[in-house]
Amino acid sequence: MFEIILMCPQDRVEALSDALDALDALSVSVEDADAQTDAEQALFGEPGMPPPQDGWQRSRIQALFSTEALARDAAKLLVAQDFFAGCDVLGVKLVPEQDWVRLTQSQFAPVEITPEFWIVPTWHEPPAQAKKVIRLDPGLAFGTGTHPTTRMCLRWIAQQGTGSLTRVLDYGCGSGILAIGAAKYGAADIDAVDIDDAAVQSTVLNAHANHVQLKAGLPDQAAGQYQTVLANILATPLKVLAPLLCAHVAAGGSLVLAGILERQTDELKEAYAPWAKLEVSDREDGWVLMTARL
Repeated sequence: MFEIILMCPQDRVEALSDALDALDALSVSVEDADAQTDAEQALFGEPGMPPPQDGWQRSRIQALFSTEALARDAAKLLVAQDFFAGCDVLGVKLVPEQDWVRLTQSQFAPVEITPEFWIVPTWHEPPAQAKKVIRLDPGLAFGTGTHPTTRMCLRWIAQQGTGSLTRVLDYGCGSGILAIGAAKYGAADIDAVDIDDAAVQSTVLNAHANHVQLKAGLPDQAAGQYQTVLANILATPLKVLAPLLCAHVAAGGSLVLAGILERQTDELKEAYAPWAKLEVSDREDGWVLMTARL
């Protein structure tokens, strides 16, 4: 494969990307041309907040083509267009063959939850000190253990100790990682629910791969009250769901909420005040875990 490398201002990115697609590029990627320098710009803001800007001042576009001739012809055609003004072709080069599967896998190492509790992709061996292991590969559904919110929820589960969890609801289960974690710590009656059919299917497959028993389905499957209700979503839906989630917690049971930024703590406390007294139980990288005993 051969690659065209282009430099362009923000207002030319869309036109160039569309043109490359029309010229049968196999892929088109865009990155900050000033990345790793003092001029690097953050493009994405905090969850729930608008991005600080629509694009970078200067973008580097890389487009892959199957042959050198196609790549060079595409470069010539682009240079001749009016919309190419202010842009530059930095070069056309051969892209070495790589084992993309192995390269992707190398980015996902085992994740430590506690010294004895780990999340381990199937292509890795568990660490020698791991006594409890969740086998989980990256997939379509949220929850691989790399995000602080997931790690904090799993740490909370581990802190309860084996055998302390009985009936558990994982609301917004994603990959099913929290439900599987609860099963690893002895919970025998677990409902994992999500509005996304792909997440439900992912949970079923991941539970099978980890040899644990749980029931996965859409939210209407959640029935009755649970000793523990886990919900790792985001602050806005958590506020909307406050009466529903609290209604599912049995007397003396625990409510465990994640997906909350530190600046949103007071909002969540206020939203849940009629039913529960939320407190911050853990913090990591600007995110908090909030829990309550009902």
